[in-house]
Amino acid sequence: MKKTIVKTSVILAALFASSVMVACKGKNSGAGENEEAETVYAVNADVVQVGNLDNYLEFGGDISSVSAVDVYPDASGKISRITVAVGDTVHKDQIIAYVDPSRPGMNYSENPVKSPITGRVTSFPPTIGTMVSPSYSIAKVSDTDELQIKINVAERFISRIKENQKAIVTLDAYPGVEFIARVFEVSPVLDTTSRTMLAKLKVEPADSRIKAGMYARVKLITDTIETAVVIPNDAIIYRDGKPYVFVTNTADMSTTVSMISIKEGLTVDNRTEIQEGLKAGDTIIIKGQSLLSDNSKVKIVSISGKAVEK
Repeated sequence: MKKTIVKTSVILAALFASSVMVACKGKNSGAGENEEAETVYAVNADVVQVGNLDNYLEFGGDISSVSAVDVYPDASGKISRITVAVGDTVHKDQIIAYVDPSRPGMNYSENPVKSPITGRVTSFPPTIGTMVSPSYSIAKVSDTDELQIKINVAERFISRIKENQKAIVTLDAYPGVEFIARVFEVSPVLDTTSRTMLAKLKVEPADSRIKAGMYARVKLITDTIETAVVIPNDAIIYRDGKPYVFVTNTADMSTTVSMISIKEGLTVDNRTEIQEGLKAGDTIIIKGQSLLSDNSKVKIVSISGKAVEK
């Protein structure tokens, strides 16, 4: 009898303990669900704006004078005197050097070499004693008041090049400074060796900081989309291969977000045109959105790079 009573007591105690554990587990599970629902994600946001988006091709080119003339001597002989240096300004018919046409046993007067135009001496490779001839250019005189940039365009890009096209030019001598240039001449033929087309640009307006002989980096604008809705590429996420952005539902620091499907357009330099899904003034999440889902709660830490006041 006593054994039966003891066995019954043990069974009842086990059943009570099991019911307590189940109850506790249910309570903890409910707390976890509430905690997950209240998760708040810290994010950075940006305000969608409308602007122009420029597509471009990049080239490198040398800056040279539009008007440059080679200087040739009238007689063969040795350079006996040089009266100018590279960088000097000369006038038309000014003597820049003398050539001595004398030969062994024959003495002749020095033959003057004159500049054919007014300009600046941009090249003078010979030195005194150099043998020259009427077919040998001893110098180059250029009009440095009017400069050009020459670029060689690969054959596959020539359909995107035309006269009066705008370009942005940068120079190593002036970091961070941008100069505006335009195409003023496009060659009607291609170089059969390199399969490239020569195009010439002028900086507008002319700038005294730009010198002949400099190397220029050219961004030639090929397409411009005006009044486009443009956002950073980092704002776009892909779910099942489709592009989305998260848009805040209110302008408050703590708010919820909606996952919006978008249609992408042109992408240039980490910026993408949005053809459908967004409008100017929308506040989008640009950082911290990888863990978000529709109606997630967020706390905006900064907007457009500026910290949000608490």
